[in-house]
Amino acid sequence: MAAIAERPVDHEKARARGRAKVTRTPGQRLGDGLLWVWTIAALFFLVAPLFVIIPLSFNAGSFLSFPMPGWSWRWYQELWHTPIWWESFKHSLIVGVGATAIATALGTTAAVGLSMASFRGKNLLMALLISPLIVPLIIVAAGTYFYFVPLGLANSLLGLTLVHAALGAPFVLITVSATLVGFDRNLTRAGASLGAAPLLVFFKITMPLIAPGMIAGALFAFITSFDELVVAMFLTGPGQRTLPRQMFDGIRENLSPTILAVATLLILFSVVLLTTMELLRRRNVKLRGIRE
Repeated sequence: MAAIAERPVDHEKARARGRAKVTRTPGQRLGDGLLWVWTIAALFFLVAPLFVIIPLSFNAGSFLSFPMPGWSWRWYQELWHTPIWWESFKHSLIVGVGATAIATALGTTAAVGLSMASFRGKNLLMALLISPLIVPLIIVAAGTYFYFVPLGLANSLLGLTLVHAALGAPFVLITVSATLVGFDRNLTRAGASLGAAPLLVFFKITMPLIAPGMIAGALFAFITSFDELVVAMFLTGPGQRTLPRQMFDGIRENLSPTILAVATLLILFSVVLLTTMELLRRRNVKLRGIRE
């Protein structure tokens, strides 16, 4: 028995035997192939409009026509020299940053509190906190408009920031809650046993470990605010137009290829943010020791 216990184990051969045992039937392989075909077709259906928008933003003509008469940077130059686009971009950036800060603070504290507490009605409270994800935006916009009018918050960036924070907080709550699933509570107990105050434990121990989830949720909240149109149409006036509302007004009043230039820049901006979120997700998985 001792000789058997001392015999070295060839891990590579063991893994090879484990892989060899996993055999797939022809029907399973056919199902996998059909799933890949369906996935690629769905992605192409969703991404295909982008292959029209991006080339048209370099159209040399004065109208949206395809095939294009030529290639030009004309509409990007017009975008650069048009103050109204820069003003709307500034408004979207102000609202997005403010809403993201509020949503991150609220969503993170709610996620930490719910993960640590155990009480009756916890699931109901969680459902209530993430309800902005499923409530139609037109209902949110109309309700907040009638509520904000007596308070003087209608037609103001502050009112829009508060509503966008409420719309973005559930994203932070969900991502931080997912990060806290594998969180080791012994670390916070050790900090508390050494005399650290709860706030110090949170900022020195908890927050560095859940930072990838916080940042991913904050990016989701920022994208939600930056691209939101329905609430912006209710709560902003001509002097507080955000970038999505300016694009919508441009389509309705004066259809210009400049809008496609703005749309192309927003697509690139979204791609950068989504790539950042994916890198953060992989880092979070790596920190938690999960093999994909």
